[in-house]
Amino acid sequence: MTVRRVVPNIRSEALQESREFYGLLGFEEVMNHGWIMTLASPATPAAQISIMDSDKTAPVTPDMSVEVDDVDAAYAAMREGGAEIVYPLRDEEWGVRRFFVRDPSGRVVNVLGHR
Repeated sequence: MTVRRVVPNIRSEALQESREFYGLLGFEEVMNHGWIMTLASPATPAAQISIMDSDKTAPVTPDMSVEVDDVDAAYAAMREGGAEIVYPLRDEEWGVRRFFVRDPSGRVVNVLGHR
């Protein structure tokens, strides 16, 4: 299993204001679903920040997202390792397969792969 990118998720009710703020640092909008928006550096596209008001389908808003090349293997490793699964593995309507897991410090991690 390979990690493709790690993205901090910032919970905010001020998505547009956040886009403008992070735009001052050079970030540009690369995705916007209305409830989550991802900003990236044009020079380094894997340098990203996601801003969301809440997660559309999950019971909690994750603190960060980790994209992997094999989300099923990641899910199996977390379950076998005894990690707390906060949101079970599932396919989402916007083209990702994901699950949420809680890390030892209590942070919720969205582990995903694109379909």
